[in-house]
Amino acid sequence: MIDPTQVIEAFKTKVSSATSSVAPIPTVIPNEPIYETVGSAGGKTLWVVFVLMLLSTLGFTFLAWSVPVQKRLFHVITTFITLFATISYFAMATGDGNSFAETVIKTSHKYTPDTYEYVYRQVFWARYVDWSLTTPLLLLDLAFLAGLDGASIIIAIVADLVMVLTGLFAAFGTTGGQKWGYYAMACIAYLVIVWQLVVGGRRAVSAKDNKTGTLFAAIGGFTLVLWTLYPIVWGIGDGSRTWGVDAEIIAYAVLDVLAKPVFGFWLIFAHATNRSESIDGWWSNGLSNEGAIRIEDDGA
Repeated sequence: MIDPTQVIEAFKTKVSSATSSVAPIPTVIPNEPIYETVGSAGGKTLWVVFVLMLLSTLGFTFLAWSVPVQKRLFHVITTFITLFATISYFAMATGDGNSFAETVIKTSHKYTPDTYEYVYRQVFWARYVDWSLTTPLLLLDLAFLAGLDGASIIIAIVADLVMVLTGLFAAFGTTGGQKWGYYAMACIAYLVIVWQLVVGGRRAVSAKDNKTGTLFAAIGGFTLVLWTLYPIVWGIGDGSRTWGVDAEIIAYAVLDVLAKPVFGFWLIFAHATNRSESIDGWWSNGLSNEGAIRIEDDGA
């Protein structure tokens, strides 16, 4: 007959030997969060561009006052473009208009639990506010130069706003699917803008003189090349994080200076030679009595 105490002792010995043969489970130490922020070069660049935008705004204002009101359409629009950019760059240079976008990077392991790396990148949302105001105005400059119809102008402006907003959503996306999904939407919206300017704009400007047609082709092509570089910079910077925040700021700064002050001075000085074009009516004279809205009743 087997003694129960012997069975218990034998069982304890088995469990003890089995337990001691198992290697200790490795300890998983969480990674420290990574912060990607603006540095000295980026901060100085923001201040330099702020000064350039401010001086350009003053220059466009002076040029506007030097011509009759009938010929100030492009001056006024271009002044607003650099004015909004001046405010945006002042906000970014003084440390305002930015927030941190969180990106979670998951790494799978064979014998240990998955690890997560948290990256916090500084995103300047003031830049997207700037673009939502200035890029429609840039489109208006090109549309009025070409003589584009109202329906095409509205389509181009709405597509432009969709492009900027989806770019903002992409910048704050927490997963790759979100980031690149919104990015794809922004690129599709940009193609709509290109279609309106290239096809509709060329068709409209063909009814004007050769000088205006040549100017539209040159300045319109210049603008589209610059605008094509913006999503490339976004993909290298915010998208894949291949570039740091400073490199991204410098790249956007160069593009903004070319797309706004350089574009504006080119348009105004080149178009100034065409003295035959002027805008009368409401733009120059306000609402006349004949076109004013009547508030009182007809029988009064």
